[in-house]
Amino acid sequence: MTKRFYLRFAAIAFAAIMVASLAGVHGQVAPQAVTVDNDDIGGVVTGPRGPEAGVWVIAETRDLPTRLIKTVVTDDQGRYLVPDLPKANYDVW
Repeated sequence: MTKRFYLRFAAIAFAAIMVASLAGVHGQVAPQAVTVDNDDIGGVVTGPRGPEAGVWVIAETRDLPTRLIKTVVTDDQGRYLVPDLPKANYDVW
């Protein structure tokens, strides 16, 4: 199996976990929102018990002359910010 297959599998698995975790979020206090500019990607990672700290968030694009991958880690409230990205379409997982 190729590396590309494993990356897609990981992205799909992460998305499935995130969707499944939304079912357990009822009644929880939402973390403070992340402020993003036009060249940033940001958000909050949550799980069944609320915000998830220490999660790796990866933004990747192949739209540029050189493949670009940036990795950040969520804070104690599950927030993340991938700052100052070149204009392109990104896959985030």
